[in-house]
Amino acid sequence: MRILVDSCVWSAVLRSGSLASGPVRIEMVRLIEEGCVELIGPVRQEILSGVRTQSQFDSLREALELFPEINIRSQDFVEAARLYNLCRSRGIQGSGTDFVICAVAIREHVPVFTVDADFERYAQVFPLPLHRVGSRLG
Repeated sequence: MRILVDSCVWSAVLRSGSLASGPVRIEMVRLIEEGCVELIGPVRQEILSGVRTQSQFDSLREALELFPEINIRSQDFVEAARLYNLCRSRGIQGSGTDFVICAVAIREHVPVFTVDADFERYAQVFPLPLHRVGSRLG
Protein backbone atom coordinates (compact mmCIF):
# COMPACT_ATOMS: atom_id res chain seq x y z
CA MET A 1 0.00 0.00 0.00
CA ARG A 2 1.08 3.56 -0.67
CA ILE A 3 0.41 6.53 1.64
CA LEU A 4 0.98 10.18 0.74
CA VAL A 5 2.10 11.85 3.96
CA ASP A 6 1.26 15.52 4.42
CA SER A 7 3.87 17.96 5.72
CA CYS A 8 1.98 18.53 8.98
CA VAL A 9 2.52 14.87 9.91
CA TRP A 10 6.21 15.13 9.06
CA SER A 11 6.45 18.29 11.17
CA ALA A 12 4.66 16.66 14.09
CA VAL A 13 6.98 13.67 13.97
CA LEU A 14 10.19 15.64 13.52
CA ARG A 15 9.62 18.13 16.33
CA SER A 16 9.45 17.52 20.04
CA GLY A 17 6.15 17.66 21.84
CA SER A 18 3.02 15.62 22.42
CA LEU A 19 2.31 14.71 18.79
CA ALA A 20 5.94 13.70 18.28
CA SER A 21 5.67 10.93 20.88
CA GLY A 22 2.02 9.98 20.43
CA PRO A 23 -0.09 7.94 18.03
CA VAL A 24 0.85 10.01 14.97
CA ARG A 25 4.53 9.20 15.46
CA ILE A 26 3.78 5.52 16.12
CA GLU A 27 1.70 5.34 12.95
CA MET A 28 4.38 7.11 10.92
CA VAL A 29 7.04 4.68 12.17
CA ARG A 30 4.77 1.77 11.20
CA LEU A 31 4.22 3.21 7.73
CA ILE A 32 7.94 3.78 7.22
CA GLU A 33 8.77 0.26 8.39
CA GLU A 34 6.20 -1.18 5.98
CA GLY A 35 7.59 0.91 3.09
CA CYS A 36 4.32 2.76 2.47
CA VAL A 37 5.41 6.41 2.74
CA GLU A 38 5.56 8.55 -0.39
CA LEU A 39 6.04 12.28 -1.03
CA ILE A 40 5.33 14.91 -3.62
CA GLY A 41 7.68 17.80 -4.35
CA PRO A 42 5.64 20.53 -2.62
CA VAL A 43 5.48 18.47 0.60
CA ARG A 44 9.24 17.91 0.43
CA GLN A 45 9.68 21.69 0.04
CA GLU A 46 7.43 22.44 3.02
CA ILE A 47 9.32 19.95 5.21
CA LEU A 48 12.69 21.46 4.29
CA SER A 49 11.57 25.10 4.54
CA GLY A 50 12.53 26.84 7.75
CA VAL A 51 15.23 24.37 8.81
CA ARG A 52 17.61 26.43 10.93
CA THR A 53 21.08 25.22 9.94
CA GLN A 54 22.63 23.98 6.73
CA SER A 55 23.76 20.75 8.38
CA GLN A 56 20.21 20.03 9.60
CA PHE A 57 18.90 20.86 6.13
CA ASP A 58 21.39 18.52 4.47
CA SER A 59 20.65 15.68 6.90
CA LEU A 60 16.91 16.03 6.47
CA ARG A 61 17.20 16.33 2.68
CA GLU A 62 19.24 13.12 2.58
CA ALA A 63 16.77 11.30 4.84
CA LEU A 64 13.83 12.37 2.68
CA GLU A 65 15.58 11.05 -0.44
CA LEU A 66 14.87 7.55 0.88
CA PHE A 67 11.15 7.99 0.19
CA PRO A 68 9.66 7.60 -3.29
CA GLU A 69 8.26 10.71 -4.90
CA ILE A 70 5.02 10.72 -6.85
CA ASN A 71 5.45 12.81 -9.97
CA ILE A 72 3.10 15.74 -10.39
CA ARG A 73 1.60 16.22 -13.84
CA SER A 74 0.29 19.42 -15.41
CA GLN A 75 -3.23 18.01 -15.22
CA ASP A 76 -2.83 17.75 -11.42
CA PHE A 77 -2.56 21.53 -11.16
CA VAL A 78 -5.69 21.95 -13.28
CA GLU A 79 -7.52 19.42 -11.10
CA ALA A 80 -6.23 21.16 -7.96
CA ALA A 81 -7.72 24.43 -9.22
CA ARG A 82 -11.04 22.68 -9.94
CA LEU A 83 -11.09 21.18 -6.43
CA TYR A 84 -10.20 24.57 -4.92
CA ASN A 85 -13.08 26.23 -6.80
CA LEU A 86 -15.47 23.47 -5.78
CA CYS A 87 -14.56 23.86 -2.11
CA ARG A 88 -14.59 27.64 -2.27
CA SER A 89 -18.13 27.54 -3.71
CA ARG A 90 -19.11 25.71 -0.51
CA GLY A 91 -17.31 28.12 1.81
CA ILE A 92 -14.27 25.89 2.39
CA GLN A 93 -10.83 27.48 2.08
CA GLY A 94 -7.50 25.76 1.65
CA SER A 95 -3.98 26.22 0.38
CA GLY A 96 -2.79 25.58 -3.14
CA THR A 97 -0.50 22.84 -1.85
CA ASP A 98 -3.41 21.14 -0.10
CA PHE A 99 -5.33 20.91 -3.35
CA VAL A 100 -2.31 19.62 -5.27
CA ILE A 101 -2.00 16.90 -2.62
CA CYS A 102 -5.70 16.11 -3.10
CA ALA A 103 -5.46 16.01 -6.89
CA VAL A 104 -2.45 13.67 -6.83
CA ALA A 105 -4.01 11.45 -4.15
CA ILE A 106 -7.20 11.08 -6.17
CA ARG A 107 -5.38 10.39 -9.45
CA GLU A 108 -3.04 7.86 -7.86
CA HIS A 109 -5.69 6.34 -5.53
CA VAL A 110 -3.31 6.98 -2.63
CA PRO A 111 -4.69 7.87 0.81
CA VAL A 112 -3.41 11.05 2.45
CA PHE A 113 -2.08 10.78 6.01
CA THR A 114 -2.62 14.14 7.67
CA VAL A 115 -3.57 15.72 10.97
CA ASP A 116 -4.88 18.83 9.21
CA ALA A 117 -8.65 19.02 9.76
CA ASP A 118 -9.05 20.86 6.44
CA PHE A 119 -8.65 17.53 4.64
CA GLU A 120 -11.71 16.15 6.46
CA ARG A 121 -13.67 19.11 5.10
CA TYR A 122 -12.36 18.52 1.57
CA ALA A 123 -13.40 14.87 1.81
CA GLN A 124 -16.97 16.02 2.42
CA VAL A 125 -16.93 17.78 -0.97
CA PHE A 126 -15.08 15.27 -3.17
CA PRO A 127 -13.95 11.65 -2.78
CA LEU A 128 -10.58 12.06 -1.08
CA PRO A 129 -8.95 8.92 0.30
CA LEU A 130 -7.66 9.56 3.82
CA HIS A 131 -5.43 7.43 6.02
CA ARG A 132 -6.16 7.58 9.71
CA VAL A 133 -4.07 6.43 12.65
CA GLY A 134 -4.67 2.74 13.09
CA SER A 135 -6.05 2.20 9.57
CA ARG A 136 -5.40 -1.27 8.25
CA LEU A 137 -2.98 -1.46 5.36
CA GLY A 138 -3.85 -3.29 2.15
